[in-house]
Amino acid sequence: MTRIDDLIARLCPTGVEFKTLGEVGEFIRGNGIQKKDFTESGIGCIHYGQIHTHYGTWATETKTYVSPQLANRLRKARTGDLVIATTSEDDEAVGKAVAWLGSEAVAVSSDAYIFRHSLDPKYVAYFFQSDQFQLQKIRHVTGTKVRRIAGERLATIRIPAPPLEVQREIVRVLDLFTGLEAELEAELEARRRQYAHYRDTLLAFSHSKSVRWVTLGDLFQMRAGGHVPASSISNSCNDARPVPCYGGNGIRGYVAIASHNSAHLLVGRQGALCGNVQRTTGRFFATEHAVVLSPTPAVNIDWAFHMLTIMNLNQFATRSAQPGLAVGNLLRLRITLPPLDEQQRIASILDNFDALVNDLSIGLPAELAARRKQYEYYRDRLLTFEEAAA
Repeated sequence: MTRIDDLIARLCPTGVEFKTLGEVGEFIRGNGIQKKDFTESGIGCIHYGQIHTHYGTWATETKTYVSPQLANRLRKARTGDLVIATTSEDDEAVGKAVAWLGSEAVAVSSDAYIFRHSLDPKYVAYFFQSDQFQLQKIRHVTGTKVRRIAGERLATIRIPAPPLEVQREIVRVLDLFTGLEAELEAELEARRRQYAHYRDTLLAFSHSKSVRWVTLGDLFQMRAGGHVPASSISNSCNDARPVPCYGGNGIRGYVAIASHNSAHLLVGRQGALCGNVQRTTGRFFATEHAVVLSPTPAVNIDWAFHMLTIMNLNQFATRSAQPGLAVGNLLRLRITLPPLDEQQRIASILDNFDALVNDLSIGLPAELAARRKQYEYYRDRLLTFEEAAA
């Protein structure tokens, strides 16, 4: 921090000039890449969806390629350009950007913009992650189910433009933070692979004489959840709506009346969430997007949670535009069932492993969450300047 303060005091003592993104660069819309166009080799390309799922703050290699013949017809990002995803299903992800730092130009799909500019590329990419950018951006996002932002609207967003030496020092500091975070992420990923190995080993009973084959219908009563109007769901828990409301992928909000009580499993039954398995306990409401599994005395619900998770129930969903998972199909699925005391032993071991790799209150997940908060704090602080008088 001291070196940056010194640089600011020396290079811009009366404040930092703010400019619009349109003043420091131009927005060029990508074009014409579909997933069917990907090839094993050729010219590198960035599809807008990959910005959401694959790329971080910057990249030097692409995940996918297109043929040279197709690439000749496409717009390309040069070294130092930003590639910006301009559509998403949620507001926060609209405008997610990656700085392209590879040596060769890469093709860019539609629903993405190339931002060709005069600033340090990593500096601009970090700015696109900041609260300062997000607060300005949200006013320009349009659309209902699919949220969008246009290049001409992005061009109006103001960015602090300190001297290049200051930009590069800020990048150096933030790179240190992201490097430390990447090390923790790699260690956590290694632990998760280890957990998955032990989980699969503990739940493999095909050669054990102490297990028997049963159907899920032998172990659970099942029925789909019920409908609740969106207007009846509160985003926060309060006296009027204290009951957690579960859909196919976790808590949707809170409602007034519970549909169930005590420990149950929930299985997502519609769309992309088919087969997703959740545990819940106490009073809750389950929507029609989930199948509620009520256990019999023969099964330990925590063991069953781990068992159903590794079974990948999504594979049993209907293959259609709107995948579905029927209760009748779930009831007929066969699994191996060890004795109850063995179920309890395995569940205890796996719950401990699961907490070590997924619980945000302990261990590596907690350390990684704290490091991310620290990074976000310093990122936003480093990108906040006193503006020079006009």
